[in-house]
Amino acid sequence: MSWLILFVAGLFEIAWAIGLEYSDGFTEPLPTAGTIAALVVSMVLLGRAVQDLPIGTAYAVWTGIGAVGTASLGVVLFDEPATGARLLCISVIVVGIVGLHLVSGGH
Repeated sequence: MSWLILFVAGLFEIAWAIGLEYSDGFTEPLPTAGTIAALVVSMVLLGRAVQDLPIGTAYAVWTGIGAVGTASLGVVLFDEPATGARLLCISVIVVGIVGLHLVSGGH
């Protein structure tokens, strides 16, 4: 269950990171409120997950999910470049996330 909680925490990390763009430096009230809410939910869920998972593993996976999701949505939503090198680097992060899951007994 902790891995599922960690995954959802990572999804909320993506939400708040993307929300930063829409909040326009916290000048847009609704996107700012959504960004802050997503940040709080993400942190609370991460805190719950680390009750059962090692902090180093959980934090690396959480940030990895956030990085992959945010970088991917940056391409889709904000026309950021989707170069081969960028996609390769995102793929390496995914391999790292899966690897940490596997070696941590999370299967």
